[in-house]
Amino acid sequence: MDDPPITCEAVVSEACFLLRTTPNGVTAVLEILRRGRLEIPFCLASESELISRLLTKYRDVPMSLTDACLVRMSELYPSDPVFTLDSDFKVYRRNRREVIPTLSP
Repeated sequence: MDDPPITCEAVVSEACFLLRTTPNGVTAVLEILRRGRLEIPFCLASESELISRLLTKYRDVPMSLTDACLVRMSELYPSDPVFTLDSDFKVYRRNRREVIPTLSP
């Protein structure tokens, strides 16, 4: 079996917020986690200094906490593309200059 995709709590929170009016939307997101279909290896507390720097750097975009976490995760897991619906990932850079590989529908 392949390893499940990775994410962070900020993404889960945003997904739950966006799906709050969809019947069983939040429950479905949490069920995906419960079944181990997603892993959350990212620790915001450990990465908070770098996250803060990203939020400052991209404050004019503006960058959300979720976006900053995903940019940082793309630095920590460089072989994994970021799945996003957010066009701002065309602007964001990892490691200061690198384009972030993304998957978008």
